[in-house]
Amino acid sequence: MKNKENYYKALIANKGQLNEIDLGERIGIEEDETREIITRLLGEHKIVYTQNRACSYSLSKTMKRKTKNT
Repeated sequence: MKNKENYYKALIANKGQLNEIDLGERIGIEEDETREIITRLLGEHKIVYTQNRACSYSLSKTMKRKTKNT
């Protein structure tokens, strides 16, 4: 799913500045598809739910380590 990878990369670059729906709209994804992508990323354990910034999702700790190494 191309949009999933685009959204994931945008989420990394976003660093919690925009909420998850606005981030999807910024890259041209509708709200329903954004929610589906979030569900898939949660299922793959690439992101976790955290409510500390505008965006309620962040990279999981294991994914942070992998992205730093690459």
